[in-house]
Amino acid sequence: MDYYNEYDGMHYEGNCIRPPSEADSILLQVTLGCSHNKCTFCGTYKDKRFAIKNNDIILNDILFASRYMKRQDRIFLMDGDALIIPQKRLLWILDIIKEHLPWVRRVGAYANTKGINMKSPEELKELREKGLGILFLGVETGDDEVRKKIRKGSDSRHCIEMGRKVRNADIKLSVTVLLGIAGVVRSTDHARATGELLSEMDPNFIGALTVMLIPGTPLWEENRKGEFQLPDEHGLLKELREMILHTNITKGLFFSNHASNYLPVKARLPRGKEDAIVLIDSALRGEIGLKPDWMRAL
Repeated sequence: MDYYNEYDGMHYEGNCIRPPSEADSILLQVTLGCSHNKCTFCGTYKDKRFAIKNNDIILNDILFASRYMKRQDRIFLMDGDALIIPQKRLLWILDIIKEHLPWVRRVGAYANTKGINMKSPEELKELREKGLGILFLGVETGDDEVRKKIRKGSDSRHCIEMGRKVRNADIKLSVTVLLGIAGVVRSTDHARATGELLSEMDPNFIGALTVMLIPGTPLWEENRKGEFQLPDEHGLLKELREMILHTNITKGLFFSNHASNYLPVKARLPRGKEDAIVLIDSALRGEIGLKPDWMRAL
C-alpha cells in the first residue's frame, strides 16, 4: 500500500535547527520543540509546544525523501530531543528509514539528559543497531552553580553519567559547550569545570559556541538589567584557552568554528592541544585578527 500524499516539500513547523555538521543531511522533523525548554539562554523553541509528530506525517516525509533526496546519505531527526520518543515508536521510525532510504548510512539526533536517562543501556544499543549513529548533547557548562542558574535541569555528575551511557552504547557523542555562559565573574571557574567534565565524559566531538543574547530570553533580560555581563573578546579567548587546557580526552575533535565565535579553532585532542593554545595566545597578543561582530551569528 502506498501511503505517499503529494505535497510541496517536507513538512516543517516553526523554527528548525540542526548542528553545523548536519548541514547536508536530510532533516526529518519527528518532534516539535523541546521537552525541557527552560534554559535561560535559549529562545529557539519558544514558538511551539513540545509534541511528537503524527506517524502519517513522518512517513510521508520519509517517502518524499525517498523520491527526491537520494544523494543525501545522512538523516538528522529534529527538533530538540528526538531521543525522548518512546522506544517502540522510535524503532518504527528507524525501520521505516531503513526500508525506504536504504542508502542512508547514519541517523543523528539531539538528546538531553532526560531523554538519555529514559533509555536503558540495552535500548540505546538497540537504537544503534537500527542506525542511530550519533547523538548531540548540549552540555553548556560543567559548573554546577551556572547549570542551576541557567536551568539546565541536571547537575554535572548526572550529565557525565548520561554522556558515558551514550558512549558505552557505541553511539558517537557530540557535545556543545557555551563560552560566556557564566558571565565575567565565574568565567574561569566555568572554563575549568567544563574542561574537567569533558575529560570525564570523553566525547567524540566537542563544539564550543559563544553565547548570543536573544531578545525575550531570561538571560537577555538579566543582561538588560545589568545582572549578567558577557566577557569581552579577550575574556572569551581566555575562557576558551582555559577550557582546552583542562580538557583531557582519549581521542576526539574540539571545534570552535561556529559562526558565533571570534576565533575558529580545530584541534584533534590530545595531540593538538599545544597547537590550539599557541593559536589562542597569538590571538590574545593581537597577531591574529578576530571575526568582527557583524559577521557573528547563531
